[in-house]
Amino acid sequence: MTAKVLDGEALAELMREEVNAEVARLRAHGVQPGLGTILVGDDPASARYVALKHEDCAKVGIESIHEHLGSATSAEELLAAVRRFNANPAVDAFLVQVPLPEALDEFATLLSVDPDKDVDGLHPVNLGRLVMGVEGPLPCTPAGIVALLAHYGVPVEGKHVVVIGRGLTIGRPLALLLALKRPGCNAAVTVVHTGVGDLASYVRQGDIVVAAAGHAGIVTADMVKPGAAVVGAGTSWEGRKLLSDVDEDVAEVAGWMTPRLGGVGPMTRAMLLENAVRAAQRRLDANR
Repeated sequence: MTAKVLDGEALAELMREEVNAEVARLRAHGVQPGLGTILVGDDPASARYVALKHEDCAKVGIESIHEHLGSATSAEELLAAVRRFNANPAVDAFLVQVPLPEALDEFATLLSVDPDKDVDGLHPVNLGRLVMGVEGPLPCTPAGIVALLAHYGVPVEGKHVVVIGRGLTIGRPLALLLALKRPGCNAAVTVVHTGVGDLASYVRQGDIVVAAAGHAGIVTADMVKPGAAVVGAGTSWEGRKLLSDVDEDVAEVAGWMTPRLGGVGPMTRAMLLENAVRAAQRRLDANR
């Protein structure tokens, strides 16, 4: 068996086309969607990630609003920047790029963001909305994974999903999202992690396996049920090479599988754009 490829880059391109059409529609109603970013310090990886977000915005007609603060920025200076973005009507949604310098409190900074402008969907209010099944900005990577499975026809409703990893950005919110009674979800979900004994015995039960542990090759071919869908959402680095949580040999057993590059990552960025456009739509609705 050779797995069908869950091509996130191809789907992200389709999503960008849809976002571009939505932006044009909003502009016709007098609303220019705007996505903001706040970067503190000069971490090259963070700077590159922010640059990619703004490149994506340029492709679909979303206005980019960026503020770059020095590495010696104080907590009050950072919170003041967040307040400016909260108050700026041109900023429909924004994020503060993490990690922050050690002297700054990431949680306190996140709390200061207006939940309705939280483009990452990770503000405690939005995570609470997710728990309650109430409409709100969804965490980008989990929402991207659900969209990826749906687009390629992977059955999810009523199936058993095993999520490896309990992190705030992927594992925990993904488990909540997949368990909701909504299209493309409504699954039985088991969450495991690297501290669980005999991890393989849990993984083998999964009709769908999402590896989000940040541990290279943690899912191997002998751990996967034949025909299962396997998503490598966690990554790590070996020198300059980006490694997946899923060993490449899994493709010989799985029915569907994300590639090492171009799987979940492009979907996360596409979902950022979708969240920004939805925030702009809320602004239009509020002004009608």
